[in-house]
Amino acid sequence: MAEELELAAGNFIYDFITEDIAQGGKYEGKKVHTRFPPEPNGYLHIGHAKAICVDFGMAERFYGICNLRMDDTNPTKEDVEYVDAIKEDIAWLGFHWDDRFYFASEYFEQMYEYAVELIKKGLAYVCELTPEEMRANRGDLTHPAVSPYRDRPIEESLDLFERMKKGEFEDGKMTLRAKIDLNSGNFNMRDPVIYRINRMKHHRTGDTWCIYPMYDFAHPLEDAIEGITHSLCTLEFEDHRPLYDWVINHTSVPSVPRQIEFARLGINNTVMSKRKLRQLVEENYVNGWDDPRMPTLCGLRRRGYTPASIRNFCERIGVSKTNSVVEYSFLEHCLREDLNEKAQRVMVVLNPIKLIITNYPEGKTEEFDVENNPNRPEDGHRTITFSRECYIEADDFIEQKVKGYNRLYPGNEVRLKSAYIVKCTGCKKDENGNIMEVYAEYDPATRGGDTPDGRKVRGTIHWVDAENYVNAEVRLYDNLFTDPEPDTGDKNFLDYINPTSLVTLKNCKAEKFVEGAKVPSNYQFMRLGYFCLDKNSTPEHLIFNRSVSLKDGFKKK
Repeated sequence: MAEELELAAGNFIYDFITEDIAQGGKYEGKKVHTRFPPEPNGYLHIGHAKAICVDFGMAERFYGICNLRMDDTNPTKEDVEYVDAIKEDIAWLGFHWDDRFYFASEYFEQMYEYAVELIKKGLAYVCELTPEEMRANRGDLTHPAVSPYRDRPIEESLDLFERMKKGEFEDGKMTLRAKIDLNSGNFNMRDPVIYRINRMKHHRTGDTWCIYPMYDFAHPLEDAIEGITHSLCTLEFEDHRPLYDWVINHTSVPSVPRQIEFARLGINNTVMSKRKLRQLVEENYVNGWDDPRMPTLCGLRRRGYTPASIRNFCERIGVSKTNSVVEYSFLEHCLREDLNEKAQRVMVVLNPIKLIITNYPEGKTEEFDVENNPNRPEDGHRTITFSRECYIEADDFIEQKVKGYNRLYPGNEVRLKSAYIVKCTGCKKDENGNIMEVYAEYDPATRGGDTPDGRKVRGTIHWVDAENYVNAEVRLYDNLFTDPEPDTGDKNFLDYINPTSLVTLKNCKAEKFVEGAKVPSNYQFMRLGYFCLDKNSTPEHLIFNRSVSLKDGFKKK
C-alpha cells in the first residue's frame, strides 16, 4: 500500500480526496466511497480499464470501498450478456466489489419520486415539444432557448407526468424538463430533459416502466442514494457537472457526492467507440467481441494480456485533465515487461524445414536439461530431446552468405540452442527449387552449446526434435488498422482495415512440453515473441495466439 500511495503522488484526484477527508474537509471522518458505473450495452475496452483502475484504485488507496453499478437507465441496447461480461472483466483485472453490486434500475421508483419533488417545487415541468422542435428552440450563444410550456401549472405537470408513467402517451409525445436557465451559457442547463417516454422492454424491469430518466438526472441521484463521496468521471462530463450539482442541491437526497473529472484514455492504432466496435463485430470484420485484435478487455485477455500488464499501463500513463493519445506500443511494452519475468520459455518452429545432422548416429536420442525461465529460478527445469533430425525455421537458412546474416549457410557454424554447434554442409531442393532439407554436421565436443576450444560462434537458432514434437496452429496478430489514427477527421475507419492483421500458420512444430498447456498459459517462443494458448485450443488441435513480438517498439522519452 505504501508503494501505491507513492505512485499516486502528483495525481490531482488523489490530492483532492486527501484534502476532502482531512480535518475540516468536506468529508472529514468519512470512508472514501467511489463507484464504477458502466452501461451494460457492450463489452468493456482498454479505455474502461483506466476508469476501473481510477475508481477502484482510489478506493483501495484510501482504504475505502467502490461500488459496481450497472447504469441501465437506457433499455435500448442493454442485455444481461453485457452485465456478465463486465463483471468477469473487472474481476479478471483483480478488483472486487463484494456485496456492493447494484443496478440503476433498482432506484427507478425513487428517481420518479425525486422528479415529482422537483415538479412540486416548481423546478420541473412537462413539455410537449418534439425533439426536432426542441433543437430548433435551443437558441445560441446570443439568443436564449425558448420553451412555451415552461410556465405550465404545477398541478397540470404533476397530472401529465403521472399519466406519462401510466403509458397514456406515445413515445416522444412528452418529456419532463428541469426548470433551470434558458439563457445559460452552458447548454446543458437550458432546461434539460430529465425524463422521456420509451416503450422498450428493460432487461430487468420488463414492461413495468415506459418512462426512463436521462443519464444526467439519474447519475447524481444514484451516487447520492448509494452514499458515494467521490464520483470520478471522464472529462466529457465536466460541462455536465453544474447539472449534477443542481440535481443534488434541489432534491432531498441523503448525501452530497463530489464529481471530479479526468481525461479519458486515447490510444492509437484502434477505435474505442462502442458503436464502431459493435459494427466491426456485426459486419464480421472481426470474429466476435473477444477477437484478439479488438481493444476489448476480453479480446486483450484472449490475446494473452495479463491483468498486471494492463494495470501497470494504466498506472504509468497517469491521470490528467488534458486529453491525449497514448501509443499502443507502450501497452505492448508493459506486456513484454510482465511476460519477460513470468512466461515459460519454449522452442516452437513456425515455418519448419528439416535439418538433418548427417554425422549424428541414427537411432540415437539425447536429453538436455534446460531452464524454464532464466528470470525465475523457482520455475525449475524441463527436459528436451535431441536426435539426428530436427525442425528449424525456414529463414534460418540461406544458400548464399549475406552480410550480417549469422545463421545457417554452407560452411557456417551456428549453435542449436542448448544442444550442439553444427556446421552447415548444404541442402536438398525439390523440382521447383524449394528447399526441402538442410544438412549439417555436429561437433560432439560442444554438448550444451559450449565451445571448449574458445572459437566464436555468432549465431544461435532454436529447433524442435523431429522425433518428439506436437503440431500446432499459430495465429500471428497485428494492428487491426493500417492507419495509426483511423478514427480522426472525415476518415471512414473501415477503409483502413489491415488485410494482414491475422496470419494463420497451420503446420508449426512445438516442443512436446506444451501438450498439456491450459488457458491462460503464456509462453515465450524463443526468438519469436510471446504467445498464449487460445480458448478454442484442444489437446488434439493446439492453437496459440501471438500476444506481442520480442522487439520493443516503444521508445522511452
